[in-house]
Amino acid sequence: MSPKDALYRLSEAENLIRTYGGVVLVKKIQKKQVPNYKTYIGSGKIDEIIEENRGLGANIIIVNNELKPRQTYNIGELVRGHGLTVWDRIDLILKIFQKHATTKEARLEIELAGIRHMGPRIFGMGMELSRQAGGIGTRGVGETNIEFMRRHLKKMEEAIVKDLEKCKKVRELHRAGRRRRHLKTVGIIGYTNAGKTSLLNALTHKGALAADKLFSTLDTRVGKIYFENTGQQILVSDTIGFIQDLPTTLINSFRSTLEETIRADLLLHVIDISNPKMTDNIKTVRTILAQIDALAKPTIYVFNKIDLARSEEKSTVCKPGVNKSKSVLLKKYNKFSPCFVSASTGEGIPELKNLIQQTIG
Repeated sequence: MSPKDALYRLSEAENLIRTYGGVVLVKKIQKKQVPNYKTYIGSGKIDEIIEENRGLGANIIIVNNELKPRQTYNIGELVRGHGLTVWDRIDLILKIFQKHATTKEARLEIELAGIRHMGPRIFGMGMELSRQAGGIGTRGVGETNIEFMRRHLKKMEEAIVKDLEKCKKVRELHRAGRRRRHLKTVGIIGYTNAGKTSLLNALTHKGALAADKLFSTLDTRVGKIYFENTGQQILVSDTIGFIQDLPTTLINSFRSTLEETIRADLLLHVIDISNPKMTDNIKTVRTILAQIDALAKPTIYVFNKIDLARSEEKSTVCKPGVNKSKSVLLKKYNKFSPCFVSASTGEGIPELKNLIQQTIG
């Protein structure tokens, strides 16, 4: 990873932490060819963080990557006596999910994701229970606790999956009802904080809360577009945003919510044109779409936030005839019928609605 990419990923992690409600006190980037097998970031770097934190009073170390269970446990052991706990990137995302979920289905999906992420970590949980039982160093007690936790988590997972199946059946009944009424559906997808909810509001006047935060939307929200020239109505749904390095297990946990996207007649892939990592974010979204078998869906690329682009970019992106940047994007993504909008100001929204109507029929 280049220094530039490392800094961008670190800034994204900071945004995640702020979304959760935390404050970043110490930031560290370690230059290392291969992660430390035992602790990922190396014991020397951990000692450095502990020393710097003495006068700061932080209580959580967040490693901006997915850690192996043993790595999480080993780092935890090293910082245990300093009032610090250890989260990896997935722990942080799950904590944000927990804060933003409002429906029963979303809460169930988060609980399922948490169990699946926690499952491989039961070694550490077993050792902790051994300590509490006075069995430090007693292998048999640790193994017994680990087996107990494994069975307990398995039962919890099975119960949640059953509840989610019930939610899935209700969604299928709703979809069947829409098919009977010949209602077409459009799914809004995109990298988190690309402006998906703002676009839903601009298209449907839904009035959903749009926040300038990562993962501000977890529950599926549905609105309607009404075309006066034909009397046609189209349902538009907005759901969870995607982010780089989102594990397959986490995606699978949200499959019930993402079902609306998978079954949509048309996808609007919302892209933040003002983001310097725009191209990488497009690739991330396409990778996740492939994982949920939605990559072949008819898709319109909606380049959003043209009002936030740099002044010289704005003039070239928005004005016909002198739009070199727009022409490049139109050519590069031609098969996705690129459209350029500002969901916050309404610019380009009428053109997008016309394009949706022409595409979906």
